[in-house]
Amino acid sequence: MTDLFSVILAGGVGTRLWPLSRTYYPKQFLIMDKPSLFQETYKRALRICDTRHILVITNESHQYLVKNQIEDIKSKLYEENILIESVGKNTLPAITWAMTTIEERVGEGYAAIFPSDHSLPVDAMDEIKTATDIADDYLVTFGVIPKSPHTGYGYINPGNALKRGFLVNEFKEKPSVEQAEEFVRAGFLWNSGMFFFSTRMFREEMERYEPELLRTFNVKPPDYKGLPVISIDYGLLEHSKRVGVIPLHAPWSDLGNFRALYEAAPHDADGNTGNAVFIDANSNYVYTPGKKTALIGVNNLSVVDTGDALLVCNTSETERVGDLVKYFKSENDPVIDYHLQVHRPWGSYTDLERSRFYRIKRVTVKPGVQLSLQMHHHRSEHWIIVSGMADVTLNKTVQQFRNGESTFVPAGTLHRLGNSGKIPLEVIEVQIGEYLEEDDIVRIEDDFNRVDPKFRNDPLCKGTP
Repeated sequence: MTDLFSVILAGGVGTRLWPLSRTYYPKQFLIMDKPSLFQETYKRALRICDTRHILVITNESHQYLVKNQIEDIKSKLYEENILIESVGKNTLPAITWAMTTIEERVGEGYAAIFPSDHSLPVDAMDEIKTATDIADDYLVTFGVIPKSPHTGYGYINPGNALKRGFLVNEFKEKPSVEQAEEFVRAGFLWNSGMFFFSTRMFREEMERYEPELLRTFNVKPPDYKGLPVISIDYGLLEHSKRVGVIPLHAPWSDLGNFRALYEAAPHDADGNTGNAVFIDANSNYVYTPGKKTALIGVNNLSVVDTGDALLVCNTSETERVGDLVKYFKSENDPVIDYHLQVHRPWGSYTDLERSRFYRIKRVTVKPGVQLSLQMHHHRSEHWIIVSGMADVTLNKTVQQFRNGESTFVPAGTLHRLGNSGKIPLEVIEVQIGEYLEEDDIVRIEDDFNRVDPKFRNDPLCKGTP
């Protein structure tokens, strides 16, 4: 029997869900009272294949989120199955890397390909597997039967019937309202961004339409620098004459904006959803965790509060949140990149307060791990242990500190914080200095391969690459 793999694309950012989704903690990894969308996608993939056959494509910034979240759902982590792109180039290079990797491992095989940030029930995987009926002769995509005209999705025009599904006549990009209405009347399908390919068919069509890009993946890891930024739709599917579409009957959403989140959530009798008091208010979406919120006499609003940012907009206008992110990016505002809580491979830190010359954080270190051996040029740090046992290195001295105890790290001191205990370590860190940003970290040794390049050959690095 031909091997079946799942490929999960986990490198996107999701700008239309700002301020929930940020560059370094995007929507697929958010945990909002339930497993993240990435974790749900991974668990669905287990329905059709073993964890050894699940490949995840991500980037350097998100690789530790991927690894941590796989481990958090008690699934065995296979490091070789995490393919880390040096720079994002859209879906065609990512999928090509996955398909050629599968080909190298097993020869001919099948791959079901999923975005990591979509909502789909587990039993939909039974529909996905039916693509094996036609995948030897066609590149297969999945089309969602529209519930209404929608301008945020691409569309697929199905043609002649196949053994399973239909031949694709054409792809249509995101339409105007009038075009979307026409597409729905004509029986077009929403383009779900999910695919099912055989390695043989994929290679044949890539050799025909994108041979130079395909050759880049003869070497692993591939050199991404010269690759074009190109989607699989533009680069391959819109050119190929051998593309089939299978209508997907299971409920699906790309959860791409706050309107989609609103539609996917349960509502009260007045159509409101969220943790708020509503008085004479209808059809509102509210996400303000930990904060008393009330809406009076307003309708169709999305209200999202993340502590450091507040968004209020008409739910019908949530596609324009991406324009807001472009504005903040043009201003070099880090609010598009980081949450108050920032995740690291060793745990996380949360900004509690900051001004020009001081910054206060809550640092959480997972059991059995340690931060890098590092130094700062421009700041000193005062560590106060709140819970757990801290292993503290200051230059050549190693000490342990219990809750209620503290220590001081002068600027320029080689230091490290670790947790050899069985429970999470909680530390309040007070930074003092004239420059307090994260790039004032010189890593000398690191368990997560983040050593500063100029120290890679230093004896202190102890073999870290």
